[in-house]
Formats: sequence, C-alpha cells, structure tokens
Amino acid sequence: MNQSRAGARLRTVLGHLGQRSAGAGVAYPTSGAASPNSFHPPQFQYTRDNNVLSLEQRQFYEENGFLVIKNLVSDADIKRFRSEFERICQGEVKPEQLTIMRDVAIAKSERVPSEKTVSKVQDFQEDKELFRYCALPEILKYVECFTGPNIMAMHTMLINKPPDAGKKTSRHPLHQDLHYFPFRPSNNIVCAWTAMEHIDEKNGCLCVLPGTHKGHLKPHSYPKWEGGVNLMYYGIQDYDENCPRVHLVMEKGDTVFFHPLLIHGSGWNKTQGCRKAISCHFASSDCHYIDVKGTSQEIFEREVMEVANRLHGIPKDAMLRDLYIFRGRLVKGKRINL
Repeated sequence: MNQSRAGARLRTVLGHLGQRSAGAGVAYPTSGAASPNSFHPPQFQYTRDNNVLSLEQRQFYEENGFLVIKNLVSDADIKRFRSEFERICQGEVKPEQLTIMRDVAIAKSERVPSEKTVSKVQDFQEDKELFRYCALPEILKYVECFTGPNIMAMHTMLINKPPDAGKKTSRHPLHQDLHYFPFRPSNNIVCAWTAMEHIDEKNGCLCVLPGTHKGHLKPHSYPKWEGGVNLMYYGIQDYDENCPRVHLVMEKGDTVFFHPLLIHGSGWNKTQGCRKAISCHFASSDCHYIDVKGTSQEIFEREVMEVANRLHGIPKDAMLRDLYIFRGRLVKGKRINL
C-alpha cells in the first residue's frame, strides 16, 4: 500500500475542511439542508416511506431493529467477491487503504499468505471488485428505505471468521456499531450484511437482541476473555442478560439490514471451514459529523488513528471524523463538496 499517497490524500481532504481541530459540538454536514422526505410519521421512526418494504416488514424493523431479506445477492456476485478476497489474501492485489486483520490466536509464524490466516479485510473502498457490493441495485433499493435517497457508503468489511483455534477468540462480543461511527443521527444509518455461505450457530452466526435499537449508545470496552480479544472487538458490559436473543441462520445471498444501535455479536466458529460475510454501513448524506472527544468513543478514536498512522501514513493529528470523510463514498443521490 502506498502510505505516502494515502497520507497526502487525507491531508488534501483536511485542507478542504479548513479547521481540523474545531471544538466539540462542531458538525460537518455531508450534504445540504435536510431533505423534506426526512419527516416520518410517529409510528415510523426508523424507516422511510417507500414502495419496497411491505407494511409488515416496516413494522418488524421498527419493533426489532433488523430485517432479513432472503436470497438478495446472486451466487455469481458472491463468487466474484470470494475470488477477489482470495487474491487479496495471496497478495496478488493490494488495494490502497485496505486493512487486513488476523485473529489474535494466530501466531505471526503462521501468517503465511492464505485465507485461513485472515479474519477480516475492511475499508475496501479502493477495491473496485469488492466495492461493487456497495453499489448493487438490489442492496441500495433496501438501504434507501432506511437512509433516504442520498446514500453514502461509510464502512466496508469482508469478514472471514476462521475455525476457532480453541480459545474462542473467533467470537465477537455483543456491541453496537454506532460506537465506531462519528456521524449522526443514528436513525439515518443502516448496515447491510450478506451471508456468503450457509451460516448458523456452528460457524458463528450473528446473534441479535431485538428491540435494543430503541436504547442509547452504551459504553464499550474490551471484554476480559481468557483467550484474548481481537483488535477493535469492543463489547458492552451492562446489557440485560435476560433480554431475548435471536440467532440469525442465513443462506448464501441472504442479507440482514440492521440499525447501528442494535446490540449484536457473533459466536465462535466450531467448524473446520471459514465463515464469510460481506457488509457495508450506509448513511444518509444528510448526516453530520461529530467530534467524539469527551465521549465514550474517544478511546476508540485514539486506537484507530494510531493504526491508521502506522499502516497508511495518515497524519497523527487527524481525527476519527476526518477518516470517515476521507473514506466515505457516494453511491446514490447527491452530496455537496466539503
């Protein structure tokens, strides 16, 4: 990856912003005035008026904070995404800004070029093949039901949960995705998460706590697990342990859309194969950025910016919102120049 080029590009973005170190409370809009279509009747707080979702589907998402659409992404597209992931793991392609992550249980000596040693690739916005996922019409027509017509792709991942090494490190603690995002409002953000193969409790399917999207952002920290915790795998500690849980059993191509405040996680992979899924967090370009200094997200900001500086040469004085402004991509509608 070209670190100097990445750093230069972000410095250009920061120059356009003008004041990088503005105080708390300053917001950077990603588009002009709020769309008149952003008004929602009281009974629909989390979905927009649309002709895609049935009334029953809207009501389900409003009550539960997630919705599974069966067989949404084609086998042909998934095959292409899988092939590109393998090429990345083999080092055949090296997209700029891409971050390759490995399970904490995998020793450095075992990190040969192989998909079994890579647990996740994220920020693949510079990889044209993987980024096609974020612009698939079948994905965007549902995303628009939650964000409105002006859509930004903000955070991308291909998750390759490896066979657990025996320490349960392949699991992901219960968390809220909003902890990772410096933009608001939360109701204008949605994740699309597509299974790339059959996924169930054996290989670590998603576990969601229905209705928890109606709450607030909780403090997150690393859980004290005996086997260790993967980098950036934050979890919440004060959720109601008696809250009902739903394990999302999904087939290849099935896609779940969920709210960024929905509490969710995933179990450890008890099988011998890797469990793959591809996802993108989308936000309305009517959202605004916030300064996370003084909030529960500040520790995460410090950690992620240290990694961004080390891997990609991102300026040390950049902020979390700068990183998302830099990486966000318009995939539908309009966005003003920052």
